[in-house]
Amino acid sequence: MVRGFRILGTVIIALGRIPLLTVRTGFAALIFVALSSGILPAQSSAPSSVFGYTDFTAESKIEERFLAVPDAKLAGKHLKILTAEPHMSATPEDHKTAEYVAQKFRAAGLETEIVPYRVLLNQPKTVQVEAWDASGRLLMKGPTHEHVSGDPGQDDPRVVMPFNGSSGSGDVTGEVIYANYGRLEDFNYLASEHIDLHGKVVICRYGSNFRGVKVYLAELRGAAGVLLYSDPQDDGYSKGDAWPLGPWRPETAVQRGSVQYLFKYAGDPETPGVSSTLELPDSARVKDFEGPNGDQPRIPSIPLSYHDATPILQAMRGAAAPQAWQGTLGFKYHLGEQGGVKVHLVSRQDYQRRVIWDVIGKIKGTEQPDAWVVAGNHRDAWVYGAVDPSSGTAAMLESVHGIGALLRKGWRPKRTIVFCSWDAEEQGLIGSTEWVEGHVAQLQHAVAYFNVDVAVAGPDFSASAVPSLKQFVREVARSVPSPAGGTVFQQWRAHHANKAEHPSAEAPASGEEVHMGDLGSGSDFTPFLQHLGVPSTDVSSDGPYGVYHSTFDDYAWYTRNADPHFLYLQEMARVLGLETLRMADADMLPYDYATYARQISSYIEAAKKKAGDTGLGSLDFGPAEEAAGRLIATARMARNLEVAPSGGFTKLNLALRQTETALLSEAGLPNRPWYRHTIFAPGEFTGYAAVVIPGVNEAIDAKNSSLAAQQLTVLTEALNRAASVLDTAR
Repeated sequence: MVRGFRILGTVIIALGRIPLLTVRTGFAALIFVALSSGILPAQSSAPSSVFGYTDFTAESKIEERFLAVPDAKLAGKHLKILTAEPHMSATPEDHKTAEYVAQKFRAAGLETEIVPYRVLLNQPKTVQVEAWDASGRLLMKGPTHEHVSGDPGQDDPRVVMPFNGSSGSGDVTGEVIYANYGRLEDFNYLASEHIDLHGKVVICRYGSNFRGVKVYLAELRGAAGVLLYSDPQDDGYSKGDAWPLGPWRPETAVQRGSVQYLFKYAGDPETPGVSSTLELPDSARVKDFEGPNGDQPRIPSIPLSYHDATPILQAMRGAAAPQAWQGTLGFKYHLGEQGGVKVHLVSRQDYQRRVIWDVIGKIKGTEQPDAWVVAGNHRDAWVYGAVDPSSGTAAMLESVHGIGALLRKGWRPKRTIVFCSWDAEEQGLIGSTEWVEGHVAQLQHAVAYFNVDVAVAGPDFSASAVPSLKQFVREVARSVPSPAGGTVFQQWRAHHANKAEHPSAEAPASGEEVHMGDLGSGSDFTPFLQHLGVPSTDVSSDGPYGVYHSTFDDYAWYTRNADPHFLYLQEMARVLGLETLRMADADMLPYDYATYARQISSYIEAAKKKAGDTGLGSLDFGPAEEAAGRLIATARMARNLEVAPSGGFTKLNLALRQTETALLSEAGLPNRPWYRHTIFAPGEFTGYAAVVIPGVNEAIDAKNSSLAAQQLTVLTEALNRAASVLDTAR
C-alpha cells in the first residue's frame, strides 16, 4: 500500500488489493513545558499517517526519539564557539571552525572528511573614500571604523575592513549620482532624465535587489565606481531602536557582501561548471571573465555606513529625487549634478587562489545507498556571523547530534544521508558549487537538498521550496513543537493570520494556510536545484535583524535580540533533522507534482497576460499550455497509482525523482547557461528573488518576441519531457 498525495486535507491511500480509501488526517497539538533550563522537551502526539509512508508507526517512534535529543543549551554552546573569532573564508580561523564541525560530525558517527578547494578570492589591501562639495570643501573621509558603546567584538584586529567580494580594483574620481536601490527601473529613470553615468560614481542604497545587480547595471551604464550604503529607512532607526539598545543597524555599521554576478553563475569564477579541486591544473582555469559583459565586475565598489553616506547625500544638488527614492536621513535627497559633489574611491583588492574547506559527513543507506538526502549550511562569515550563518551551523550540529543518538541505538537510514558544512558561501556560493560540480553523477540520484542559512534571527518561521516539496515542509512543521506553544506550523499560520502584528507577512496562496516562497538564489540550494535539478527547500526563523553582514552580527547581539535561551536554535535543529529523516526513510518520495503542475500552468497564464499587456500578444502560448495540461494529467495519474507492497516503489520513485531533472534545459538560460532550470531562476535584474519560467518572462520583459517564442519552445519541450518521465511510473 502507499500513501497518496494530499489534496485540500484529503488523503488517498492504496492498500494493496483493497480498493482506494479516502481518509481525513489531523495532527494532535504538541504539548510541551518550558523548563527553567530553557530546554523544550519534545512531547508530541505523532501523526497517524504521513505522506510517503505505507505505515508510519515505526517511523513515528524513530522521530519521537530524534526530537527528544537536540538540546538548546548545546546549540548555544556551539554558537558561542563558532562566533568566538572573525572567520572569513580562507582564513586560519575559518579552518578552525571546519575542524570543530568535523569533530562533531565524527562524534555523532558520521563518515567525515574535510574537502579543500583552491578558488579565486579577493581580500582588501586598501579601501578609501573621500568626498568634496562643489566648492572643494572636504565632506568626509572613510570608511569610518564600526563602533557602538559596549560591543565586545568591534575592536578585534581580525575584523576585516568593509569591502565587497569580487569588487574590481581601481583608483577613480567622479561626480556622484544617486540611483535609489540601483534597480533596472531606477537606472532607466535616470536615463529618462538625461543623466549620463559615464565616468560617474553611483551611490545607491541596499535593498530590493542583489548588490551585484546594482554594480552590474552601473557598469553597463558606464559608471566608474559604485558606493553602497544602508539607509536607516530600510534596516536602521526608522524600524526601531538601533544596536546596542535594540536590533536595528547602528550609524557606523556596514553591510559587507559579494558583488559577484551571481545571477549569471555561482562558484569559483575561474572554473564555471568544473570543480576547483587542489589538483585542477592552472591550464584548466578561465582567465578572461571580467566585465563589462563578462562574469565578474571590473569597476570598484565600496560599502558604506549611513554615517559616511550622509555628508555625501546631504551635499548633493540637482533635481530632487522622486518621493519613492526618499530615505530617512533627515534632508531632501537629490540626484546630483554636473560640477557637484565629487568622490575619490580607492579599492586595491588582493586576488589570489586561496584554499577553502567544506566538511562532509555521510551515513550510508541500507536499501538505496545511491539515493542521497543532502542537508547543508555554510560556515564562513564576513565577521562573526552569529545569525548569518552560525545560527544555521549550530542548528545543523544539533540535528546531527540527534541523528547520532539514533545511530548509537542501531538505527540506519534507507537512503544515504549527507550533511555538509559549506565554505565561501558569502563570496559567491563557492564551497557548495564546487562540491556539486564535482559530484554531478552522484547527485543525479539525490532525492533532496535541505538548506538552512540564516537559521534564527527571531521567532517567525518561514520556508521556501520547490513546489513539489511545499506540502512536505508543512507536514514537517506540524510535527515539531514551537517555543511559543503548539507546533511550528500553528505559529507559522498565526503569524500570517495576524496582519496587524505582522503587516509584512506575505499572504498565503489560494487554498493554502501559510505562505511558502519560491527558490531564487542567495544561498547554497542554488547549484543543487538550478544547475542540477535536485528538489530543494530552505527554512529559517526570522525577526528584526539590522546587523546583517556587519561587525555587530555577534554573540552579544544574538543573545540580546534573536534567541536568548537558544530555543529557536533547538526548533530549527528539529525541523532540519526531521526533514532529513523523513525523506531518508520514506517508502514513496513525498513529491507533490499535482500542485507543481498547477503552479506551472498559472505561471504560463500570467506570462500570456503580460505578453498581451506589453504588445507581444501574437506569441503562441498554445503548445506550452497543452504541455502543462499534460503534466497535470500525468501528475494526477501518478498520485492515484496503486503500488504493489513489494518492489513497486522503485519504479515509481525513479520516475518521481527524474521529473524534476526533466525540467532542466541542457542549453541553459539565455546569456547565463549555468542556470538550467526552466521554471525557477534568480532574476537577471533581481539576483535573489525567483523569476518563474525565467526564459519566457525575461524575454517578454525585454520585449524580444523572437527570444520569447524560442523560450516558449524550450519550456514546452521541458514540460513534455517531465510528463513523459512521470508517465513511466505506470
